[in-house]
Amino acid sequence: MKGRTLLALVVLGHAAAAQDNRVSRTLAGLDTLYPEVEKLYIDLHQNPELSLQEEKTAAKLAARLVALGYTVTEKVGGHGIVAVLANGKGPTLLVRADLDGLPVEEKTGLPYASRVKATDDKGNTVSVMHACGHDVHMSALVGAATLLAKAREQWKGTLVLIGQPAEEKGGGAAAMLKDGLFTRFPRPDNAIAFHDSGDLPAGKVGYVSGFALANVDSVDVTIYGKGGHGAYPHQTVDPVVLAARTIVSLQTLVSRENNPFDPAVVTVGSIHGGTKHNIVSDEVKLQLTVRSYKDDVRKRLLSGIERIAKGEAAAAGAPKPPLVAVVESTPATYNDPGLTKTVASALRRQFGEGNVVETPPVMGGEDFSEYGRAGVPAVIFWVGAQEPKRFEEARATGVPAPSIHSPQFAPDRERTLRTGVTALTVTALELLGKP
Repeated sequence: MKGRTLLALVVLGHAAAAQDNRVSRTLAGLDTLYPEVEKLYIDLHQNPELSLQEEKTAAKLAARLVALGYTVTEKVGGHGIVAVLANGKGPTLLVRADLDGLPVEEKTGLPYASRVKATDDKGNTVSVMHACGHDVHMSALVGAATLLAKAREQWKGTLVLIGQPAEEKGGGAAAMLKDGLFTRFPRPDNAIAFHDSGDLPAGKVGYVSGFALANVDSVDVTIYGKGGHGAYPHQTVDPVVLAARTIVSLQTLVSRENNPFDPAVVTVGSIHGGTKHNIVSDEVKLQLTVRSYKDDVRKRLLSGIERIAKGEAAAAGAPKPPLVAVVESTPATYNDPGLTKTVASALRRQFGEGNVVETPPVMGGEDFSEYGRAGVPAVIFWVGAQEPKRFEEARATGVPAPSIHSPQFAPDRERTLRTGVTALTVTALELLGKP
């Protein structure tokens, strides 16, 4: 029995050594490649495009992947791109990066800061910035794509790399799936992505098993009243008062109707009504964000919002029921536990135990969730982006450093990019076939 155990340990040791050797050989070109990755990052950072307008960004990625030998299809689900590299018999792995920037005016003071202006879907002129780090994601994708294309002897299978549009609007993944992502192209056995994080120092990687990000629903509520003179409120049905009662009542959806062990958020982020001091308006508009993990909780919250809004309106004698509309939705992101364990183990072997940490789930949203919901085991992990000293200062003082979606957000460029490229490459080698 001891002999069998010893033999098993020797075999496992040889397998681990072979895997480490494959990784080190594949990553050997990163130092030479890095200047090109950084150059691409700066270009993308300086030239962001809004959701559904990512035409030039997609073209830049497509050109680089074609030059590496990938078969590239453009205009998938809008400005999405799909790049396929077949390398013999083996698993198929999907790796995603997102393309779009945000309507944010950059205030980092960086020499390569974005000064781009664009027209949004409502006709407004807005500033545009990669305030969510999608420029990091794209650059790391191209970096990993380059290393893997040049080291095809180290893996077997099929790589499917996608540049996904409209992540910030929550519709890009669904649009690519609807346009045949899993039918026109090789269906993946697994899907991976990473997101840079302002909550981790650069050089560290975070992961969470199970629910990682929330269901996100944007809800518009229009409350109708009966307008009139502010001096004669008895002749009106005041929608401002009605809106106030509705907002207070909505808080009971979480505090009194939801199981405390099921995370949920109902936030009224915007209220608009009225035009003058002495006029009772005839309508008020509310904008809500609703967050949850479980689908049954999500359903109960959304139906509860409509029930409460209509109930308060009926109690006030409103002339007609309120209009309740869900205008944007992103389903919760669930990291497959088995795949998460495999990915985390590979990352620990590369970066060391102390640099790969389990993190709590968050109530933010990500439409990477759509690939998992389409039946493919999927994992999204975090790559730290804060400069380590600044991160420690923030912890010591309690004053948070600028994070994603902030006009001051600026990743620790080289450490973040190198970690992103390395993490994608290592994970891909782990999940693709061995020669």
